Amino acid sequence: MAKKVLIIETSLRSGSNSDILAESFAKGAKDAGNDVEVVSLKGKKINFCSGCFACQKLGKCIIEDDANDITEKILEAEVVVWATPIYYYEMSGQMKTMIDRANSLYPRDYRFREVYLLSTAAEDETYTDEKAVSGVKGWVDCFEKAEFKGKIFAGGVNEREEIKGSKALEEAYSMGGLI
Repeated sequence: MAKKVLIIETSLRSGSNSDILAESFAKGAKDAGNDVEVVSLKGKKINFCSGCFACQKLGKCIIEDDANDITEKILEAEVVVWATPIYYYEMSGQMKTMIDRANSLYPRDYRFREVYLLSTAAEDETYTDEKAVSGVKGWVDCFEKAEFKGKIFAGGVNEREEIKGSKALEEAYSMGGLI
C-alpha cells in the first residue's frame, strides 16, 4: 500500500551531496509506488524557536514564517526523511532549527510512523554521523507512535555533486524502495 513520504532537504547549497542522496531515496520510493514530496529549506525563512510553548496550546507556532507550512507537511506524512550535510559531526543548524520549530506536532495527531536520516560529510570516519543520528532519534523518541527506521551516511564527499556514482546512492534508492 502506497505511503505518503515527505523528504526534507536541509542543505542550503545548490548541488549538495545530501540533496542528491535525498533525490535517490525519493526515486526509489516513487518507483515503489509511494506518494513522495521533497521540500527544500533553500530560500525558506525559518526563525529560531523562542521557547514560548504557545504552539502546545494553539497547534501551530506563533512565529509567521515557512516553518509552519513545513510542519503541516510533516503532520500529514506517514514517512519523514531528513537529509542533511554533517557540520562538525552534527546535523546542519537549519535542520535543528526546523526540528525545534516543529514542536507543535507533539500534542497533535501526527501521521508519521517512520523516520529516516540521510547524511553526507567530508569526514569519512564511521562515527561521523553519530551525533546527528542521536539528535534525530531524540526527536523521534518524543513521538510514541513513530520509530527511527534507518539511516544512510555517505562520507568522503565535500565538493558539490561529489557523491555522484557512489554506492550510497544505490543504498538510498534501495532503502526508498522498501518503504
